Amino acid sequence: PLRVAVVCSSNQNRSMEAHNILSKRGFSVRSFGTGTHVKLPGPAPDKPNVYDFKTTYDQMYNDLLRKDKELYTQNGILHMLDRNKRIKPRPERFQNCKDLFDLILTCEERVYDQVVEDLNSREQETCQPVHVVNVDIQDNHEEATLGAFLICELCQCIQHTEDMENEIDELLQEFEEKSGRTFLHTVCFY
Repeated sequence: PLRVAVVCSSNQNRSMEAHNILSKRGFSVRSFGTGTHVKLPGPAPDKPNVYDFKTTYDQMYNDLLRKDKELYTQNGILHMLDRNKRIKPRPERFQNCKDLFDLILTCEERVYDQVVEDLNSREQETCQPVHVVNVDIQDNHEEATLGAFLICELCQCIQHTEDMENEIDELLQEFEEKSGRTFLHTVCFY
């Protein structure tokens, strides 16, 4: 089975929506963020709620519930955290994970660059290839859902290939034409 990782900045919205859908479809999936901290929208654009990656989704939920139940209910953040804590206890940082994956999907170009940079800075041990593919997804609830279904469809197609190494480029090209999005793709080695 394909070992999949989905990565966004804070391991909250985009990567967790995809994690949710992929795990419901039976994929072996983990999700991560690449940021130094976990950031969630606050009362104003310049006042985000900032947490450490060690903070559980439950702790964030209770913190925001205490700060302003109405605001965080209305903007969907409490609902999102509630979903997240059913999937896993806390956000995880990609740079701290040493597990091997076959396919890593990132949700924006900056995150893609951080993932590729991290993989390339590691000592190569097994020379096992990992495909890193970026699917640009805007960081809002609606786009995260649409992006997650696209990621899921992509994973299903890749899983059905006879030879991922030779077929992935063609597959991504088909997906680009079908979805009207461009995908960055590179191969790194463990």
